[in-house]
Order: sequence, then C-alpha cells, then structure tokens
Amino acid sequence: MRLRLGLFLVAIAATAVSSPLAASSDLATRLQKTLRSPALSVARTSAIAVDASTGEVLFAHNETRPVHPASNEKLPVSWAALTRLGPGFRFTTEVLVVGERVGPVLDGDVYVRGNGDPTLTSNDVAALAASVRASGIRRITGRIRGDESAFDKRRGADGWKKYFVGGESPPLSALVVDRARGWPALSPPLLAARALRDALVARGVRVDGRPGLGRAPAHAAVLAIDRSTRLSAIVRTMNRDSDNFTAEMLLKHLGTLEGRVGTSARGARVVLAEMEAARIPVTGVRLVDGSGLSSLDRITAQSLAAVIRAGLENPRIRGPFLASLAVAGRSGTLRSRLPGLAGVVRGKTGTTDLACSLSGLVGTSVVFAVLQNGSPVAYWPARMAQDRFVTALARSVSRSSQG
Repeated sequence: MRLRLGLFLVAIAATAVSSPLAASSDLATRLQKTLRSPALSVARTSAIAVDASTGEVLFAHNETRPVHPASNEKLPVSWAALTRLGPGFRFTTEVLVVGERVGPVLDGDVYVRGNGDPTLTSNDVAALAASVRASGIRRITGRIRGDESAFDKRRGADGWKKYFVGGESPPLSALVVDRARGWPALSPPLLAARALRDALVARGVRVDGRPGLGRAPAHAAVLAIDRSTRLSAIVRTMNRDSDNFTAEMLLKHLGTLEGRVGTSARGARVVLAEMEAARIPVTGVRLVDGSGLSSLDRITAQSLAAVIRAGLENPRIRGPFLASLAVAGRSGTLRSRLPGLAGVVRGKTGTTDLACSLSGLVGTSVVFAVLQNGSPVAYWPARMAQDRFVTALARSVSRSSQG
C-alpha cells in the first residue's frame, strides 16, 4: 500500500504543473473531508483553493473568517515590501561625523546610524571601520554613538509573550549588529557602537571616548555607508526559514515610508494600504506585527490567497516572491514535508500555540491557504490535515490534466 501511494504521488508530481481545475461538488467534498480530525475544530478552520490564473474559487470553508495566521503573516509583509521597495532595495547603515577635522584627528563624535538592516554583521561594521581609517582619520577625541532613531525603541510588539523578545526574535531596533549578540547586557545600538569602536581600535584608530548613544545631528557629515544584500535575497531567507526578526524589522522599515519614525503600527498601515490598492480583501485583517507571533493578529484565507495571486501577477516581483516560498521536500520549513510532491508544492508554513497554517501553490495552477486555530491548536494533526488537503488538490489537478 505504501509503495502504491508513493508511486501515485510521484505521478501527481509529474502532472500537477499548470493544469486547469474546475470547481465541483465532488472536489469540495473531498477537500472538506481532508480537514476533519477529532483533534481539530472545523469551526476554527479557514481554508480556500482558487485557480491561480482566473481567481475562480475551487473550494472555500470559512474563507472570510478572521483567524490567527501564525507565520503566514509574513506573506503580506514580504509582498508589500517587494511591491513598495522593489526587489533591488538595500538597507543602509551609515557612519557620520560631527566636529572639526585637523589632519588625522577628528575632534568630535562619530555616529553609526541604522536603518533597520536585519542582516548587519560585525564584518559589515569592520568594513565601515576600514573606510574611516582609509579617510585618513587616526584619532577620534569624542565618542562612538549608536543611533537607532529611525525606529521606535520597542524591542517587541503588542500581543507578544514576554519571552518572545530574545526567544522567538532578537530585540528590535533600527541598529542591530549580529542579531544583538550580547543583549540584554547592553542595548542593540550600544552594542553596535561598541562594535564600531572595537573595529576602529583594531585598525589603528585611537578613540578617546567610551561607546554611547545619540541621534546624529542634521548637519552630521556621512563618512561611510554599508549597503545590505538585495531585498529579494532577504525576503527569500525570511519566508523560507520563517525568520521572525527579519519580518519585524521589515515591517518597521515600511513604517518609515510614512515619513516618520518606524513603528510596527505604521508599517502595518502601509501593508494594508498596498493590499487595498491591489483590491485584496482586508475586511477582518489585523496586522499587529510582521511575524505572526502576536496573539492579536488576524487574517483570512481569502486575503492570503489574494496576496499570493497578486505576487504572481506582478512581473516585477513574481520571481523573488515565488523564490521566497519553501519548496516541499526540498527547502526551508517544507524540506521534510510532502516528499511525494517534492518540487511541486511551494508554500509558507506557520505554527504558534494558537495557529497552524500553510499557504502556497500547487504547481502554478492552484493557490491555497489553510489556517487552523485552537487554544492551543493541535499542531501535528493540523499539519497532517494540511498535507492531506494539498495532496487532494494535487490529485485533482492530475486527474484534470489526464481528463
């Protein structure tokens, strides 16, 4: 029996590519059956399957009911970021100077100002220090100050459990080096200031003052700039591996596009505005953070499916958006799931104590979303139900192509 099932799934994998699939009562019955489990509440399950090209609804169950999304929250955040910023966007981290320069001596302070780069490392800081030395400076009479003013100073988000900061995500700040290794002994911007000071000293630049904090004055002169890898690569890691920290930093950066200090709430407004502009249903959608950790987040299966379709329909971001999804049996959080559909199913997983979710694509023809909630949710039965749902969809696509 196992051998026959394995061979059948391989056959599905070979045909579930871009075949048309029509809605039918038989399909609805089969998919509804896959969601049933004694350990799960069907009433607290939201699910949908739609034709990727036309948007025709092939199956729907509580599709407009707002539920906890878990990490499926990252899909609208990454889609909005790629849409607003572009796949080629790069975060910048700057070194600025204030004071009088007399030969190799800077009589003043140096600021390292962050802009929310979640990938900033000590190697990047070392490169900034090398640029300072290359400018001819050999002594700084003042202090190295960390500037996190691009974001607010909240280290977490509303609806987070206390241990989430440092547990599920490093502390949030516009200036974080090496994911805030060394926190909570020192704040993220102070850790960054210390890292730059140490890197300068290691390169023969004398720094008289201790590391500190501060906001760079408007007249500060930019001396060096670090640019992150492209957003397309950042989003790929964020979604495939479900990186909470990156999602939160990206949401806050989106908040800066309002021309003010970046906050989670302002970032959420940008995401919702982009969804509305793309005619994605937002009724019942509530984005409190970027990762889906918040118990206050709500989304619908209908909205998630629409976000995925919007990502596919935009030629500017289609490639990076698709590449950010984990691949069944091959990569990311789906590496060990659905091996019989390896390479055919792409998706975004999500698991908290309140929700277990899976959204994505079967081949290129069907978009789906399954979100199951509980208090707590039985995540293992939920994952099994999701895998049954996706396998049934793939089987239907296969039959449609053969018919």
